[in-house]
Amino acid sequence: MKQISESVLKEVIKKRPSVSHKGDYGRILIIGGNENMGGAAIMSASAAVYSGAGLVTCASAPENRSALHARLPEAMFLDYHDFSQIVTVIKSADVIVVGPGLGLSQHTNKLLALIFTHIRQQTTLIIDGSAITALAQEPKLLKTIPNCPIIYTPHQAEWQRLSGIEIAAQTPQVNQSIQQKLGATVVLKKHHTEIYHADNSSSKIMIGGPYMATGGMGDTLTGIIAAFIGQFKASSAADVLDAAVYLHSLIPTKLSHEKYVVLPSDIISSLPQVMHNYLV
Repeated sequence: MKQISESVLKEVIKKRPSVSHKGDYGRILIIGGNENMGGAAIMSASAAVYSGAGLVTCASAPENRSALHARLPEAMFLDYHDFSQIVTVIKSADVIVVGPGLGLSQHTNKLLALIFTHIRQQTTLIIDGSAITALAQEPKLLKTIPNCPIIYTPHQAEWQRLSGIEIAAQTPQVNQSIQQKLGATVVLKKHHTEIYHADNSSSKIMIGGPYMATGGMGDTLTGIIAAFIGQFKASSAADVLDAAVYLHSLIPTKLSHEKYVVLPSDIISSLPQVMHNYLV
């Protein structure tokens, strides 16, 4: 398993052409945040905006509209009950994130079915949080997974539900065998996060620590991944994903020298400056 190094950031993060517009840097749709967990979707959307995504739309519970507009005026909002509008955005999105703070309900299952029905073949689908558990609990839904690039971003308990592998038995060899059966990329979030790529290669980070153990950390990662996929098209998919995962842990590793705990909002606010530092 390859150890990801800081050099991947210089390989992936590139200076923007002078003649370009927001549509060149990724149309991202984030579906998540029920009435009790709106912060998860807001953090994911914020991370996407701050790491360079061109256009970000957040489909969430209507209770979260004011909070999103107050925290992140750069993002657009959709009521996640309005399936007609959501379908329109699904059909134009470059990357879709589903799951942050979505919760487990029939509405979650309906949203997943809607995505699976209308997503384009070239769109990348990032399945996170509640959406992973929902699929694990609904095998029929899992069988309808679309033929597009899929990235699962589970923590170890979610991976156990989806893969059937007990946490103690989650070795690289076993993880990769299940990942290949799923036909998707898996970002297994843990101490020294492991990435199992669709091309059967694997990589891991050797940075990060307990100062990252706080709510919203994984939601922030999905936003960074979405933005990187949406805008950095010159590099390989594996390198882009490796760079996003590495950056997500690099920032708090640096900040931990002066902070006991590093909040997701600390990472998000640091993204533009840190990314600028890696321009060649």
